[in-house]
Amino acid sequence: MEQSLKNEVERALHIAERILTNVQKVIIGKYGEGELALMALICQGHLLIEDVPGVGKTMLAKSIAKSVGCSFKRIQFTPDILPSDITGVSMYNQKTGDFEFRPGPIMAQIVLADEINRASPKTQSALLECMEERQITVDGLSHAMPRPFMVMATQNPIEYEGTFPLPETQLDRFMLRLSLGYPSAADEITIIEKQQFVHPIDSLDQVADTNDLIRLQDAAKQVHVDTLVKEYIVSLVEATRKHPSIYLGASPRGSLSLFRLSQARALLEGRDYALPDDIKNLAEPTLAHRLIVNSSARIQGNTGRTVVAEILESVPVPGARPLKN
Repeated sequence: MEQSLKNEVERALHIAERILTNVQKVIIGKYGEGELALMALICQGHLLIEDVPGVGKTMLAKSIAKSVGCSFKRIQFTPDILPSDITGVSMYNQKTGDFEFRPGPIMAQIVLADEINRASPKTQSALLECMEERQITVDGLSHAMPRPFMVMATQNPIEYEGTFPLPETQLDRFMLRLSLGYPSAADEITIIEKQQFVHPIDSLDQVADTNDLIRLQDAAKQVHVDTLVKEYIVSLVEATRKHPSIYLGASPRGSLSLFRLSQARALLEGRDYALPDDIKNLAEPTLAHRLIVNSSARIQGNTGRTVVAEILESVPVPGARPLKN
């Protein structure tokens, strides 16, 4: 059984490496961010990309979708967009005498929700059911989402005019939050040269299919997570609920996300077991956006990221020995 699991991990690793290498042809110098996005897809989670315009948020979503042969739809969120513009509508067919469901752009395998915080709270809530329950309900009828299914949402952290901050319930449904950041000078020169005549996304090949992706998802679930590592996850999440700077800590969904992501990271590292280091590397992008910092701590400059960093320093790692003075 152990040998068959190791063989499955090796096969999954080859698939993941092909996808990541392909994505790097478009997203230059951001291998780590590409890994995080692929981890979220492997874990059947959703991704929030918070960054300034022009750093490649849309291209990241497109390149992953094209690499694995998934259907891709982009939804541009604006203040006047309606929930039905996302989910779809039931229309009366005069020939058949029945109502027919006309699916909206959400019925795709990878959906880019661009500038999600520009939509009204009512429209934002249209995503809640499909993100968590993998279905949408229109006129009382439920429609299952395709598999795999992932929402990659973007928002600009600088421009707040005309925006509606995402509610805590929606933030909690995003498995990861990441920022691409500006490229280095050398990478930016490479980007200019690659786009001199044609955009790399136009010639990007498909290197895997949905069956390969489902195989990755199934292989990740078999990765062993020791009881001590599970206890470490819960200790970190509990610490967010007791921290003096935090008004509302991470939910059990945060614990589960950290657990699933540790399995995916181990898989991408070629291991069939998770380590505490996996948890430490994933804690900030998994937990920080779920925390609500109280007003006094915000005045002092504390954020979800700084609190998670502080918690990682204070919560003991399983198996580690305290330093002797």
